[in-house]
Amino acid sequence: VQLQASGGGLVQPGGSLRLSCAASGSIFDINDMGWYRQAIGVQRDLVATIASSSSKRYSDSVRGRFTISRDNAKNTVYLQMNSLKPEDTAVYYCYADIRTMRSPGTGVHYWGKGTQVTVSS
Repeated sequence: VQLQASGGGLVQPGGSLRLSCAASGSIFDINDMGWYRQAIGVQRDLVATIASSSSKRYSDSVRGRFTISRDNAKNTVYLQMNSLKPEDTAVYYCYADIRTMRSPGTGVHYWGKGTQVTVSS
């Protein structure tokens, strides 16, 4: 199983970016999906999560500016980031709790490689 993230880049304050993360491999089902971020010298923090039921949770720092969504047919999670601020600058990591064909009864946490988001004028 692999998670491939894309969509990071450099954007001015107030701008927008959309991150995508697609899971591939021998997937039976996916439970929660979401995003964390890690700035230099700071621990990795939760940004947003979305359950298979589409129930969503956001950190206080992004609520109202970021929107998480998922396409179950494509095993993909998205993060629409609007009104970006310099403090949103970080490496963003996607994750998914996946039940594989080999072990359909057990969810395993998979991580994607990070994608850099830089908010600067």
